[in-house]
Amino acid sequence: MVMSLNIYGQNLDSRLLIGSALYPSPQIMKQAILASGSQVVTLSLKRQNPAEQAGQQIWQYLQEIVAQTKGHLLPNTAGCKTAKEAVTLAKMSREIFNTNWVKLEVIGDDYNLQPDPIELLSATETLIKDGFKVLPYCTDDLVLCQRLYDLGCQVIMPWASPIGTGKGLMNPYNLETIRMRLPEATLILDAGIGKPSDACLAMEMGYDGVLLNSAVALADNPVMMAKAFALALQAGEQGYVGGVMEQRQTAHPSTPTLDTPFWHQQ
Repeated sequence: MVMSLNIYGQNLDSRLLIGSALYPSPQIMKQAILASGSQVVTLSLKRQNPAEQAGQQIWQYLQEIVAQTKGHLLPNTAGCKTAKEAVTLAKMSREIFNTNWVKLEVIGDDYNLQPDPIELLSATETLIKDGFKVLPYCTDDLVLCQRLYDLGCQVIMPWASPIGTGKGLMNPYNLETIRMRLPEATLILDAGIGKPSDACLAMEMGYDGVLLNSAVALADNPVMMAKAFALALQAGEQGYVGGVMEQRQTAHPSTPTLDTPFWHQQ
C-alpha cells in the first residue's frame, strides 16, 4: 500500500512539491500546478509580496490553488546570502502567509547558486528555536544533512544538481548514501531536476518526494509536463515499494527449461 507524504505532521496525497515562478502566465501557472496534483506550492517573498499591488494577481492565483487542493504554501528565502537575512525574511513570510513552514535557502555562490553550509546551519538553528518548521535546501553532502537532522529538521532537501540546470541526478551515490544513513528523515530531492525520469529515479532510491519548478515552468507545454511528473513520481514510488530485483553478473533465462514445468525449477 502506498503511504502518504508526511511533512511535519501533515499528511499529503501527492509527493510532488512545485514552485510558482517562471511560468509564461498566471493562468498557465495555475493550470500546471493543478495538473501536477501537488498540495505544496513554493513562493518567494522577495519575488512576490502580496502586500504590494504588483503581486496581487499572482497572490490571488496562489490563494485559489491552495484552496482548491486543500494544500499548503511554502514560502522560501530565495535570494538570501546570510543567515541574518534569511531569518528576517522567514519571519516576514510567517506574518504575511500565516505559516511556520519555510523552505530555507542561503546561497553562498552566485555562479552555481550552491547553498552556504555554515550560514544555512546558523539560520536553521535560529529558526527552529523560534518555532519554524524548516525545510532546508542543501547540497548532497552527507555530513551537512546529518547536522541539519540533528538540529531538528525532520525534512531535508538535498539538490540533485545546481538549481535551474536540468542536469538531473549528478551524484546518485551521494543521494543513495544520504537515504541509507538517514532512514528516519523525510528526504525531498530539490533542484536540478530536468526530466520526469529524473524524478522517477529519485523515488526508486527511496526518496520521499521531489520539489521542482523550472522543469515544468520552462517546458514547451507546462501543463502536460506537470502531468508527466505526477505519473513519474507514482511509478518510481511504486517501483520502490514493489522491490527492484537485484542486478546479476550473468544472464538468466526467463522462459522455462524445455520440458520442465516452471514450478519445478529453482
